[in-house]
Amino acid sequence: MQALVRACQSKACSGEVVAVLSNRAQAGGVHWAQGQGIATEVITHTDFASREAFDQALAAVIDRYTPDYVLLAGFMRILTPAFVEHYVGRLVNIHPSLLPAFPGLHTHEQALAVGVQSHGCTVHFVTPVLDHGPIIAQGVVPVLADDTPDTLAARVLTIEHRVYPAVATWLAQSRVKIMPDQRVQVEGVPRRLFVSEHTQ
Repeated sequence: MQALVRACQSKACSGEVVAVLSNRAQAGGVHWAQGQGIATEVITHTDFASREAFDQALAAVIDRYTPDYVLLAGFMRILTPAFVEHYVGRLVNIHPSLLPAFPGLHTHEQALAVGVQSHGCTVHFVTPVLDHGPIIAQGVVPVLADDTPDTLAARVLTIEHRVYPAVATWLAQSRVKIMPDQRVQVEGVPRRLFVSEHTQ
């Protein structure tokens, strides 16, 4: 989230972050965003009797800001199909793996356990299927022989901070299109792969 805000503040991204929402009052990002003068709201999921009720309340708050896109960044909740459908084509997530490999949690541990030589992140449109949906862009990092989940996560985070602001810029410029076959095209960007500068 901070990388997205900073990209917009620096004009590297032509979009504007109109609000930062969280389901956790103690989330550091909420306090940071407040310090940047960005509207923030907390909708605590434990205040609701069901996942559906929470998602309805969350959507009501989001809709007050009339965003063009809703970008998930560290929002660790599975969203209901009704919520996803409400924002179809406008709900975007970043996942710390090269999807479709390693959906779900503990992606870095999974990558090390099977011995892949490359790992990374994926920015994609959200569908009701967890960590699935049309891929907008990916970032690739090498997996090193002495990597731990923490060192690999840190390397992936670095490229996430390149990929997500770039995607936000494309979205703000209305260059991203979902084709009938559910593949993504970005006008003027034939290759949407970001490669780590870390090569050894």
